[in-house]
Amino acid sequence: MELPSNYLEEMKELLGDQYEAYLASFEQKTRQGLRVNTAKIAPETFRQKADISLECVPWCENGFAFDEKQTVTKHPYYYAGLYYVQEPSAMIPASHLPVEPGDFVLDLCAAPGGKATELGAKLKGKGMLLANDISNSRAKGLLKNLELFGISNLFVSSEESDKLKKAYPAYFDKILIDAPCSGEGMFRRDKAMVKDWLQKGPDYYVPIQRKLLLDAADMLKKGGMLLYSTCTFSVKENEENIAYLLQERPDMELLMPEWDEYFSHGKKEGFENCIRIFPHLAPGEGHFAALLGKRTDGEGQSKKYLKKPAKSKKTPVSDLKDCPEFAVFMQQITKPLSGKTEVQKERIYLLPEGTKIERGIRYLRTGLYLGDQKKKRFEPSQALAMCLKAEDFKKSVSFKGDDERVIRYLKGETLDLSDTEAENEKGWVLVCVDGYGLGWGKAAGGTLKNKYYAGWRMQS
Repeated sequence: MELPSNYLEEMKELLGDQYEAYLASFEQKTRQGLRVNTAKIAPETFRQKADISLECVPWCENGFAFDEKQTVTKHPYYYAGLYYVQEPSAMIPASHLPVEPGDFVLDLCAAPGGKATELGAKLKGKGMLLANDISNSRAKGLLKNLELFGISNLFVSSEESDKLKKAYPAYFDKILIDAPCSGEGMFRRDKAMVKDWLQKGPDYYVPIQRKLLLDAADMLKKGGMLLYSTCTFSVKENEENIAYLLQERPDMELLMPEWDEYFSHGKKEGFENCIRIFPHLAPGEGHFAALLGKRTDGEGQSKKYLKKPAKSKKTPVSDLKDCPEFAVFMQQITKPLSGKTEVQKERIYLLPEGTKIERGIRYLRTGLYLGDQKKKRFEPSQALAMCLKAEDFKKSVSFKGDDERVIRYLKGETLDLSDTEAENEKGWVLVCVDGYGLGWGKAAGGTLKNKYYAGWRMQS
């Protein structure tokens, strides 16, 4: 691969005697990876159930590398939202931001969703995730990936960071910025990134990154944590941006993240706590990450971030008087659901506890989309199905992973239920693979009318 001469000069200065080893890494194969959805399944259980050959990613306990010959995006478990396909070094940011259940979390540049899905899974249905991307088209793909993962306590928006800052000042416990960057760390994986670098180098991205950092810092609570990451080697886009943030926001400080033997330290004095990944030293592509905290006072207390206020009492999902079928349907869900029910035109949503919809923000989703009320009828959503397991709904049918009816269902076909536990059921049925929700169907007379969302169907 032909690389720009000025880029090579910068890398030679950055790497010193490791420069030749870095160049040699371009002759090596890139790694393919997947990250298990711990909100649905334990990593070890996944390894036992899935017929996929996996190797552990050292810095992510639920991350695995796999051979590229395996078509993992055609596996039924992919459609059940049990994992997300993600390059191993890209697993670092979300895995090293210490999100806890109950946190209010912002992923500021979230599309296509690799990091947001992990943040959402770590919340375990408690607190709230706001996943934002400035591109509306990319935000739509982000929404699909989050709903596929069964993330219920989510907001998805497509907005500028300064508008979010006005709506959510000092609001979030944890913030992730996986910033747009010059992409030097992806040159080995994607040759098109070299062309983009020639058109838009580090100097183009630095002002964008600095604005994101300042706006995010203003949205962070005292005692909160912020993780900034890029997939570039540029010191301008990495350490120098962190130095700028610390200068402009004196209440922020650089913290020491959980460390791994494959990590390299920051390349500027005073920034050794920053994580760097180099492809000649670690099984991944190039990446940078810095964990920061906002002090609770003037003396660097952000490592012991403030406890959240006492949680409000859970309120049950309310019945809608003008849609009695909704109440009947919700009584079939045995999994506890709580929050505020809100109707927007025909759609019914469940907003996470303690959240509200802010005016002037372009939302794609506010809460869990439960379904539609149409002329007093209720039709459950695909998003709701992805939050449930077979035991969470009174009427369900679960096929084994190797049952050919799973693929037929994912392609939108009608199914025969005559040899299943749902043979005599009538009405809405949750369709599952090995107990994990895939979507809905309507049963009658031993057959299942397919209600799997057409936009998600498996293509032949």
